[in-house]
Amino acid sequence: MDEVLNIIKNDPWLAPYQDAITGRHQHAIDKEKELAGKKTLSDFATGHLYFGLHHTDKGWTFREWAPNATAIYLIGDFNDWTESPKFKLKKVKNSGNWEINLPEKAMKHGDLYKLKVYWEGGCGERIPAWATRVVQDDNTKIFSAQVWNPSKPYKFKKKVFTPNVSPLMIYECHIGMAQDAEKVGTYNEFRENILPRVVKDGYNCIQIMAIQEHPYYGSFGYHVSSFFAPSSRFGTPDELKQLIDTAHQMGLAVIMDIVHSHAVKNEVEGLGNFAGDPCQYFYQGDRREHPAWDSLCFDYGKNEVLHFLLSNCKYWLEEFHFDGFRFDGVTSMLYYSHGLGEAFCSYEDYFNGHQDDNAICYLTLANKLIHQVNPRAITIAEEVSGMPGLAAPFDDGGYGFDYRMAMNIPDYWIKIIKERKDEDWKPSSMFWEVTNRRKDEKTISYCESHDQALVGDKTIIFRLIDADMYWHFRKGDENGVAERGIALHKMIRLLTASTINGGYLNFMGNEFGHPEWIDFPREGNGWSYKYARRQWHLVDDPSLCYQYLGDFDSAMVHLIESVKNIQKTDVIEVWHNDGDQVLAYRRKDLVFVFNFNPTRSFTDYGFLVPRGEYHVVLNTDNKAFGGFGFSDDSIPHFTCADPLYAKDKKEWLKLYIPARSAVVLKRQK
Repeated sequence: MDEVLNIIKNDPWLAPYQDAITGRHQHAIDKEKELAGKKTLSDFATGHLYFGLHHTDKGWTFREWAPNATAIYLIGDFNDWTESPKFKLKKVKNSGNWEINLPEKAMKHGDLYKLKVYWEGGCGERIPAWATRVVQDDNTKIFSAQVWNPSKPYKFKKKVFTPNVSPLMIYECHIGMAQDAEKVGTYNEFRENILPRVVKDGYNCIQIMAIQEHPYYGSFGYHVSSFFAPSSRFGTPDELKQLIDTAHQMGLAVIMDIVHSHAVKNEVEGLGNFAGDPCQYFYQGDRREHPAWDSLCFDYGKNEVLHFLLSNCKYWLEEFHFDGFRFDGVTSMLYYSHGLGEAFCSYEDYFNGHQDDNAICYLTLANKLIHQVNPRAITIAEEVSGMPGLAAPFDDGGYGFDYRMAMNIPDYWIKIIKERKDEDWKPSSMFWEVTNRRKDEKTISYCESHDQALVGDKTIIFRLIDADMYWHFRKGDENGVAERGIALHKMIRLLTASTINGGYLNFMGNEFGHPEWIDFPREGNGWSYKYARRQWHLVDDPSLCYQYLGDFDSAMVHLIESVKNIQKTDVIEVWHNDGDQVLAYRRKDLVFVFNFNPTRSFTDYGFLVPRGEYHVVLNTDNKAFGGFGFSDDSIPHFTCADPLYAKDKKEWLKLYIPARSAVVLKRQK
């Protein structure tokens, strides 16, 4: 490959690594040809239509990939869980596949079943790797696959959905903990109770966590056992389909937090030792186990594993109409070290031979496949190292993600809240942090996600206010700590959301300053659901300050969405003064002004902006949002001429900016 790829043209600092970059690109091209031949990746990624249990015109067909097995039986309700000869699978010649064909009456919808697998020196019960429905017995807590063939399967009302996500405003959510009650919430409850909130707040996309079946609820869905089965804790597959269909009818895109970075170690429920081969799906030796996550690492060098994972992507897109994926743990996939203990200080760290080229190839092919299946699909990489090209187009030499998470931003907010006095917050540093990104890669900016809300960490609101939230968060009873927290919570969000070059993400409840942490039921808390829920009654209570924050977030999201493709417009710095702690920048016709100074308000503070008339369209100090209302936002602001800047068509915009507040003004046409 002699032609220089665009990601190198766009960033000359990558030139020394041209061989590595073009080598990875060619690897993906070669692997695609090996897998698909003259067909497409989409034609190749159809394992879910072949493996697993399928209802046919003649009855039932079941297939499994288990090259190490010596015998396999289907056992279940239909044969009293015995190894009946009628339910013994046959090995397909010259392959590691097993199959069986059964008459219609052999099983029925709702029957529970498993595999009894024999191998040299042992045997065990297993849940089929391609099972699309897995349930847990309430009493024994044992998981089993379930025949899912309802007489009236759910039919999507909205056949084709085109996401309107310019910009992409994501509401990250978890079905089980989305209700106010101390219990596991359901797909139906989420559809009925939460979707209307998301639409009202202005978000245009939901990102759902913990969809793939996982044995331990407290894993937050990240220790997956059955990759093709939507979690039965929340309801049936049809109820999930109805949720997605309803979201589409309401204009919401739906993306899934997909976990292909690792798998649960469980052998009976998962793939850990599927047919007496601990490495059927996973790497050999020391690379098999993830040292920090107590989980297993897929062998992305095996074509059968690529078939499994790529088919998994296509399955969720076609069967459930998901609009894309947020890929979890991408950093862990990219490096032999999983990124642990590495600083990633220079480009050399991305091309020093310590990268898993098999995983890089898989991610590249996954993105290509997903966009083949649905050209409108959305893919996001959760990646912390800053690997160049991750969210660049494949044809440019990138890995093909549409977006990458801007994971530096929440880390930055935590750092300054923890380590710096308010007087030492520097607007120049803040502005650099929220705009520091590769020009050819779109990012998802966020102040905090579910990570910052977990036990052992703190949300922004709790870092700012802490215990005073319990005693001084009633309207009219705020103390200085609460007032500071309310003000900074809004300013941090506005600065982060208004500087996006791709999209913005918020975890459910954080928009209104949800108190306390997330702690799933576990032995250490007496299996309590007290902290594994969202207390919507707090934001619904007009006497509490949570409503201020929720109303501001909604106003902010609607404002950002009112400028079509705002994410594509330049973020132009107008002014910063770290001594005054004042920052101003503009995007298109909007001017954003921040005064982070905790004590000083400024009168007639001037900025050079395009001449014209400006109206206030959002003010964090508005009394409706828990501010003091020191400014009259109904007054229009006119620029003042200055001969020195006449040729630039810029004039002085002079404002009163109260301490610890931010205002957005719009230039009138």
